Amino acid sequence: QVQLVESGGGLVQAGGSLRLSCAASGGTFRSYTIGWFRQAPGKDREFAAVISWRDSSTYYSDSVKGRFTISRDNAKNTVYLQMNSLKVEDTAVYFCAAALKYNGNYAVRADYRYWGQGAQVTVSS
Repeated sequence: QVQLVESGGGLVQAGGSLRLSCAASGGTFRSYTIGWFRQAPGKDREFAAVISWRDSSTYYSDSVKGRFTISRDNAKNTVYLQMNSLKVEDTAVYFCAAALKYNGNYAVRADYRYWGQGAQVTVSS
């Protein structure tokens, strides 16, 4: 079992950047695929990005591709989401989630067992 804590959210102007962190504890970090999901007000939680436990391969939703970059630092038990060229529509609560040795459909929310509490990202126009 692992615990996940997001940090780095806040208020930023459109076109700006933020870096979110997802710190993990209580498990073997390198054995977990880590995904980022986001939930805007009144909307369903949606997939944003993922990094594989096996080879650190990455996948992104079309809405963030080219602007967001996911990475991991196994020595620090941390996954990052670098968000550039932020848009107002990126405003959401961002959650990180973990799936043990997972190689399935990375965009399926129900496949992730462990979740953080979320970090608010607000982008102003």
